Amino acid sequence: MQRNVKLLFLFLLITQFAAGQDRYAYEQFEEIRVETATYATKDGENLDMDIYLPQYDNEPERATIIYLHGGGFSSGERNSEKIKSFCTNLASYGYVVASISYRLTRKGKAEGFGCNCPTQVKINTIYSASEDLQDAAFFLIENRHQYAINPQQIILAGSSAGAETALNTAYQPPYCYGLDSGPVSFAGVIGMAGAIADTMALYDESAIPSLLFHGSDDPLVPYGSAPHHYCKEGAPGYWLLHGSHTIAEKLKQLNVPCWLHTSCGAGHELHSQPFTDYFDVITEFCHQFVIEKNGDQRHTIIEGEHNAQRFNDYNYCSQ
Repeated sequence: MQRNVKLLFLFLLITQFAAGQDRYAYEQFEEIRVETATYATKDGENLDMDIYLPQYDNEPERATIIYLHGGGFSSGERNSEKIKSFCTNLASYGYVVASISYRLTRKGKAEGFGCNCPTQVKINTIYSASEDLQDAAFFLIENRHQYAINPQQIILAGSSAGAETALNTAYQPPYCYGLDSGPVSFAGVIGMAGAIADTMALYDESAIPSLLFHGSDDPLVPYGSAPHHYCKEGAPGYWLLHGSHTIAEKLKQLNVPCWLHTSCGAGHELHSQPFTDYFDVITEFCHQFVIEKNGDQRHTIIEGEHNAQRFNDYNYCSQ
């Protein structure tokens, strides 16, 4: 009888260990609870986040994904049906997922975020959104026990304007949050049609594992290095940005794990297409590159027609 009890205990330990090893590798939770919290109030506006939490989960410290929607810093919402589905699916793998609102400082502005929007205004716009993202991360870290969050396993993700914010925030030195464990670096970043303003921001202490989706013919956010919206030199909004291809090349030089996912001939639709078409790529990146720290240098190429006027003559996409 005693021998049977010991065998049962050993079996339960092995089963629990195996489940822990497989966490984040595949869907495990059917029920997801969503809580809404205000993480900051700025300019009289409450900035909220929807937090997606796996139900009946006893894990005390869970990896977390913070997602930022797109919309040119003038529109978009954190809780569209497509985003809710995306976040729910991620949470079913065991992640805590937070979809956040942030200040849309270009909302109602006639010049929007295009070539008529002055460059310094664009810079300030991204700075404000980045500040909001940092505040959202701080809120989650402050409440890490309530939401069972591991501060050292926070992944940033964003689409279009959200990707620009996530990337420019992620590639910074570790932040001090007053934790006993010391400064916190974001564990990884997912950019869907995003770019950064300065490749000098990428160096040994700031570079982190990255998953970068981009269409080679994106007319708004450059795939390589080119002006934002391809504005002509001399336009008020002329601003050189460095997109996914350039970022990947810099990360390769630094020997930092990176997965570049190029869709040949595709445009800016790559800002949301990964939600459904490449969801398995996202979960594989989060699990292998971030959680298991077993990333490498990858380049996935999706074949398609390209527009020679926009295309920057990368041979792997040539017809």
